[in-house]
Amino acid sequence: MASKLASPMTVQAGRIRTLKSGSSGEGGSGPVVYWMFRDQRVRDNWALIHAVAEANKANIPVAVVFNLFDSFLGAKSRHLGFMLRGLRQLCHRMQNTLQIPFFLFQGEAEETVTAFLRECGASLLVTDFSPLREIRRCKEEICKRVSDSVTVHEVDAHNVVPLWVASDKLEYSAKTIRTKINKRLSEYLIDFPDVEDNLPTRMWVLPENHSVDWDGLIADVLRRGAEVPEVDWCEPGEIAARDVLMGSENGFLTKRLKGYSVDRNNPCNPNALSGLSPYLHFGQISAQRCAFEARKRRNSHPQAIDTFLEELIVRRELADNYCFYEPHYDSIKGAWGWARNTLTEHATDKREHIYTREQLEKAQTSDPLWNASQLEMVHKGKMHGFMRMYWAKKILEWTRGPEEALEISLYLNDKYELDGRDPNGYVGCMWSICGVHDQGWKERPIFGKIRYMNYAGCKRKFDVDKYIAYVNKLVRDLKKRKAENLPSEREKVLRSCVPED
Repeated sequence: MASKLASPMTVQAGRIRTLKSGSSGEGGSGPVVYWMFRDQRVRDNWALIHAVAEANKANIPVAVVFNLFDSFLGAKSRHLGFMLRGLRQLCHRMQNTLQIPFFLFQGEAEETVTAFLRECGASLLVTDFSPLREIRRCKEEICKRVSDSVTVHEVDAHNVVPLWVASDKLEYSAKTIRTKINKRLSEYLIDFPDVEDNLPTRMWVLPENHSVDWDGLIADVLRRGAEVPEVDWCEPGEIAARDVLMGSENGFLTKRLKGYSVDRNNPCNPNALSGLSPYLHFGQISAQRCAFEARKRRNSHPQAIDTFLEELIVRRELADNYCFYEPHYDSIKGAWGWARNTLTEHATDKREHIYTREQLEKAQTSDPLWNASQLEMVHKGKMHGFMRMYWAKKILEWTRGPEEALEISLYLNDKYELDGRDPNGYVGCMWSICGVHDQGWKERPIFGKIRYMNYAGCKRKFDVDKYIAYVNKLVRDLKKRKAENLPSEREKVLRSCVPED
């Protein structure tokens, strides 16, 4: 079991890539700027640790910046509200505990971040890693626009084993990447230094009246994205994320771990799941922290821990690998050759039902199980993982071809899932519809050799009627509360505990 602690405020060299070398070298006299976007946390954040360490080494100040894009892949109130409420807590801790200023910009990052670097005369920009093309293009543009003297470092604080360390190529399946990751786990699955024990040695001089209008900002995104409202089952922020993992009342590792390996694929028992996916997506908790704490409990629950770590490390990092090395990660072009061929051969097969995107979005199909899964996603913001597979495969069966099926599934997933616009979401849809990371199966109409799922198979695995009843009650309760205009439990908590800036 890995239990060693990294040296104070040092980050393994393998976690860091130099995207641009500055003409003044690594030790310029200008400040260090950490552009945060994927890993939105203070604790257990290798990118923040690296930024502070580099600043202290050169005796220069450090700041954190965050850019709120005008529109990022269709994010709505559900996503932006959750993110901004978490960032408000982060900003408070960053500035009041760590004495590190937090700047929030709105617009296109290649403009706002570049302008800030120029204004403050930065010597080093530290960024989070993301495999998604929009962020990668943005970083490429920033590297072109910044001064020749600026160095740019990218830190993979999201994966346990950094993506480029785990593999330098597109992996075919979990089997091919699992061994590579496991070989490096003892090196990278380590504990973190406490950033509060290594505060910046030189303070940033803040402009007068520096503050973020969090209330106004949140109200604005809630108004503009009201089509997909916030959810009340998942409280945002680092503290809440840690409580979901380790809480004394209902923490996953402390109270709910025992049945995970047996019950995680039963949609009737959503409490068997970890509940961590929104926090992992927004970076409000570190996957490495989750894995580190989980491995401490392996002796008492070996099967559950092994299953959890397979999903948390191998499957998540396989998704990042796919999106990083496959440029067409959201297209039929990104499917393996055998899958493209079989989908093309069966694209014109007769369908019993053809539904439009609007009908699917409104859960207006002849299948009550599929309708329930769609309603769970629309109203709760999270569809059970087992149902996501069935849901996407039925869309392939009910649309005019695989291209349309993939487009609709990604649209609905990104619009309603709290953890949408994520490599796991792209790969989940690509696995279900295009056979990515899977193998060929018995050929049949429409699906060809893509793995098939149907209603009868679901009935054999879990109580379908119980799941449908659970979702119907969920929807009724949410509609009733909305009609009565009652605040959710999360709203009550947030109103009582959000610190004043």
